Amino acid sequence: MASKLHQLQSKVVQASQFVAKHGTAYHKQLLEQNKEFIQEPPTVEKCNLLAKQLFYTRLSSIPGRYELFKKEIDSREAVVEKPAQDLKVEDVGIAVLFGLECYCWFCAGEIVGRVIFHYWLPCLRSSTWWGKLLLVVQPCHFLPMHVFLQKFKAEG
Repeated sequence: MASKLHQLQSKVVQASQFVAKHGTAYHKQLLEQNKEFIQEPPTVEKCNLLAKQLFYTRLSSIPGRYELFKKEIDSREAVVEKPAQDLKVEDVGIAVLFGLECYCWFCAGEIVGRVIFHYWLPCLRSSTWWGKLLLVVQPCHFLPMHVFLQKFKAEG
């Protein structure tokens, strides 16, 4: 373990030396390649103006995005309403991937809720296996270990 730590430290030192040596040249090259996107003069007022333009441009695109969302939902409903023998493998695969994506976003939201906001539902503090599993998801470094173990023992 100590050798891995030493290797990691040496790699970090090499990377920082590389950035110190070549960082300014890369920065200048990047600015030169993208000079058509740079607004002159680079003032705070210009940055605020651009930020407002971006915000209101994105805000004005919401109705179009909503219409696209409705069309996609309608197309998914048409697939769901088909008889099973008319379904293609591609349609089933897309539906499975969509369900998997929804589940992944749910899990990510639960993890973020527990880690950042210490969010807990009383129904998850049950004696079921998934309640215990979700209890383990909460990182120990936000709680003292004895408090974490007391919670785990109290649930099971």
